[in-house]
Amino acid sequence: MRHKVAGYKLGRNTAHRRSLLRNLVTSVIVEERVETTVPKAKAARPLVEKMITLGKRGDLSARRLAAGYLMTDKAVVKLFDTIGPRFGDRNGGYTRIIRTQWNKGDGADKAFLELLGSEKILDEKREKRAEVRAKKAAEAKKAMEEAEAQAQAQGEAAPAESSEGGEKKE
Repeated sequence: MRHKVAGYKLGRNTAHRRSLLRNLVTSVIVEERVETTVPKAKAARPLVEKMITLGKRGDLSARRLAAGYLMTDKAVVKLFDTIGPRFGDRNGGYTRIIRTQWNKGDGADKAFLELLGSEKILDEKREKRAEVRAKKAAEAKKAMEEAEAQAQAQGEAAPAESSEGGEKKE
């Protein structure tokens, strides 16, 4: 029986588990959406919510506590500048877990761990990626056309040179 046994071990020792969860929480704060396994998402959810609560407090001690847990300064800045104020009027429930699929190799259930209200930000990221992709495709198409034009110009010049060279040999 698992009486009074809290938390998830995730098949790791203490240091590895703590490191995994710190990295996962940092990624959720920076990216606002992370795909992971369901047990990892369930283990990270309360930690993400505690970080957002610190972000809502916004004082120096909260910033130091968050900086001591999160892995990057970028995550701390985003937590206190954008995410904390976004959830200012909400009392808990800042994240959601959406089950998606399963791994083909080991059959593990996968899920998205995401912050509420991240749809707009994710849509903006998708639009930016689509614009960048379209720009790269246009550049590649232009380069291919220039290469074909150059090859045709060299192809036309090469037979003319060979015919001239042929006349000189005779």
